[in-house]
Amino acid sequence: MANIKLISEYKSFEGKLGFYAHASSSCNGEMRFAVYQPPQAAEKPVPVLYFLSGLTCTEENFMVKAGAQRYAAEYGLMLVAPDTSPRNTDIPGEDDDWDFGTGAGFYVDATETPWHQHYQMYSYVVQELPAVIAVNFHVQTDNQGIFGHSMGGHGALVCAMRNPKSYKSVSAFAPIVAPMCCPWGQKAFSRYLGSNQESWRGYDASELVQKLGYHSSILIDQGTADQFLAGQLLTEVFEQACKLVNQPLNLRYQVGYDHSYYFIASFIEDHIRHHAIAFGLT
Repeated sequence: MANIKLISEYKSFEGKLGFYAHASSSCNGEMRFAVYQPPQAAEKPVPVLYFLSGLTCTEENFMVKAGAQRYAAEYGLMLVAPDTSPRNTDIPGEDDDWDFGTGAGFYVDATETPWHQHYQMYSYVVQELPAVIAVNFHVQTDNQGIFGHSMGGHGALVCAMRNPKSYKSVSAFAPIVAPMCCPWGQKAFSRYLGSNQESWRGYDASELVQKLGYHSSILIDQGTADQFLAGQLLTEVFEQACKLVNQPLNLRYQVGYDHSYYFIASFIEDHIRHHAIAFGLT
């Protein structure tokens, strides 16, 4: 089955934080990911919580900056953070923009040439990576949750709503909730998915919540001092969409917080608890 290569490993809160690489069939090349194994995983299978990072990030940012390991160890759940895109694919222009290509996979399955050959991040996150984790780590495969930040918040919401049986819980920090309506999303979707905007709807949380909904309450934290709130994140669009279909939403505007990992670290405990409750750990 899936061969993974350990790049580095560190003891953390009596558990283990490891950084790994493997050959991805979805993305047709090497992909990297990070795993925090809580101390409980040495004794028994534990629930697993996936974190999807934002634009320009790698598999390292969340594990280094969010302070999540402390709470993952406390509740006894595994954390998995994949990279945000394929890398070094030799696609012309992949490194030209910070908000498209490398570090900006947007968690979609690209259909446009040449991106479709490697940029299959949706399938990677939903199917391939969980299969790799199941084979190599001590997890309860039927006890999964997903969350993310910004572009990764978008990805988490999309993955959860499209695969409600796979994810018991979902939350997000400052997610891009209406990518069809914002410059970041329009740029990425037009190049990855083409000009037919009907195909974009399957990756837009504000569209999906009206079409599919989600089986449990969605937790979102959004800073009021976030420089991207008005132009890119469009939180109120998702809020209105949820109201239209009576989707339970715990949307918390956090006064004075920006878009950074300082914001994420301030509320990470609440998010870990949100998922731990869904996993039956509290």
